[in-house]
Amino acid sequence: MTTEISRRIFLQSAAASATLPFFVSGVHAADRTVIDVMTDGDTNVTDWWTNTLAPMFEKANPELSLNVVITRANGSNDVVGQRVVAAMQAKTDPKVDYFEEFDPRRVPGAAESGAFEPVDTKKIPNLALVNPGSIEIPQDIPYRASQVLLAYNSAVVSPQDVPKTWADLIAWIKGHPGQFIYCRPDKGGSGAYMVTRAIHEVNNRDFSLFKADNFDADVAKKRFAGAWDILKDIEPYLYDKGSYPAGNNPTLQLFAGGAVSMITAWSDQSLQGISQGALPDTTKLAQLQDLPFCGGYAFSSIPSQAAHKDAAFKLANFMLTPPVQEQMLKDFGAFPSIEWSNLSPDLAAKYKDVVSTKMPSFPGGQWSAALNDGWYSNVATHTVRG
Repeated sequence: MTTEISRRIFLQSAAASATLPFFVSGVHAADRTVIDVMTDGDTNVTDWWTNTLAPMFEKANPELSLNVVITRANGSNDVVGQRVVAAMQAKTDPKVDYFEEFDPRRVPGAAESGAFEPVDTKKIPNLALVNPGSIEIPQDIPYRASQVLLAYNSAVVSPQDVPKTWADLIAWIKGHPGQFIYCRPDKGGSGAYMVTRAIHEVNNRDFSLFKADNFDADVAKKRFAGAWDILKDIEPYLYDKGSYPAGNNPTLQLFAGGAVSMITAWSDQSLQGISQGALPDTTKLAQLQDLPFCGGYAFSSIPSQAAHKDAAFKLANFMLTPPVQEQMLKDFGAFPSIEWSNLSPDLAAKYKDVVSTKMPSFPGGQWSAALNDGWYSNVATHTVRG
């Protein structure tokens, strides 16, 4: 079932179950443990949890049921996370069992408060399958991923001409004036990670230099300078000589309309656009092989005082099974958080051009603010910010 947070956050799940007097695999609804799941994801994600994941999970675990609570319109999971911390301090039941996507670091002090459960392979055995670099803090459960890559129109760009390195990309842009574009970095991650890739290139491709806790304005200015030179140099060769779209979707729309033949784009948006016909059927995807574009993981988390914590562990483990990971990839383009080697060989082969062994990252906060400020000041000097 799906419930908007305005109707339910702290209501007893028994009240919801009472309206559905049915049997599943011989288990009466009243006898089932209800796992309250909070999600503030986009509609494609929340619909998938409600209509696809919940029936799959409940079929495999007939003693359990999911109550998916959508929090988008009411402050998102950050607000619920604050309430979980408050419940921990008051030593009360948080009335939340599972966050579909919530990294405790999003709420200051939450990760250190003890309000979120540290997890390991004893609690969630399938954590052993995930990409080792995906686990950043003990409370995080990486369950899906997305990465920026190149989307190109194969009717215009032949596969052998698709850039494989950063140097190849720069050369391709200059050799095909007006055919490439990326969005403003403060308006969409696909643009931000084009800029970030330039920054990584001029810093020996060492993305470990940039950490959430090591920002220094003077250091940032020095490390960014070379990237501004590269990006300013290619601007005359971009679409409309640097007419940067204001977001991920406007960039995809330019590409879909044939205005450009190559863009940076998010993997999930691209795959879903292809499957739904929003992008041309000649759309192909590729990843740089010297150092990929940045990406990131969606982390689930479990309150340490959750009333149904063992059931939440079962749900987390189920999310990391190969069939569920493959279903997310097929249904809405989510990259797996488990190693590709755990997926079916046919599926891995299908996406071989975008599979990478690295998932570079770039911190938000002050680093991102400095990136945005520097890009407008040194690259897109003609673009009005806002």
